[in-house]
Amino acid sequence: MDPAEYDKLDRLEDRMWWFAATHANLMMLAQRFGSSAAPRRILDAGCGTGGLLAKLAAAGEASTVVGLDADESACARARTKSARPVCRGSINALPFIDAAFSAIFSADVLCHRDVDERQALQQFRRCLAPGGILVLNLPAYRWMLSHHDAAVYNVRRYTRRGAAQLLRDAGFRVLYASYWNIVLFPLMVIARKLLPSRDAASDVRAYSAPMEALGRAATALERFFLQAGWHFPFGGSLVAVAGKPAER
Repeated sequence: MDPAEYDKLDRLEDRMWWFAATHANLMMLAQRFGSSAAPRRILDAGCGTGGLLAKLAAAGEASTVVGLDADESACARARTKSARPVCRGSINALPFIDAAFSAIFSADVLCHRDVDERQALQQFRRCLAPGGILVLNLPAYRWMLSHHDAAVYNVRRYTRRGAAQLLRDAGFRVLYASYWNIVLFPLMVIARKLLPSRDAASDVRAYSAPMEALGRAATALERFFLQAGWHFPFGGSLVAVAGKPAER
């Protein structure tokens, strides 16, 4: 991304409702579907400036927590924020040995313009141990591409069915997939499609206190139902958990 977008991400990912919800959803689903067997080794693939990586490290449930990002300035910020090792690299060619991790997280990375989504998924599968899980967050619906996506170099958005098929094609077993950000989705459509911004920046910004409270309350309610196994029929984003089949 542009340096200005990394600056915003670094400042706001610990304060903005959307990041709080994304990270909480991914960690909840990993706990629900992941193995409790030790040692647990986690990779945050495309960790940006380290918000999720820091939360994974603070959870204290893994023996190893590592980050990777393509931008060196983001890697440096992520190292500082998480106090964990972060290497520069591409998810198209992960610099790790086979079966290195028991869980891989990747939040809104497959959608980037420099990512080969199929190659990246093959790399995730290679680097997961048998029985390991891949936990993804992805932006939803190609028709929702907007100024926000252009600002953060997103060139793809996904449907639940399409994402599930990509995972199966890569040799994964889909354990769970659902849309989320359903409550605020109508506002998202209005803001991005009906009232398009002339600003070239993304929607990552500080929101008013009432909007921040609404975002956190709405996504917390959704997470309650996601944890119970519900599948929402639409939403601004989607989450998916896929497993690498265990060896027999």
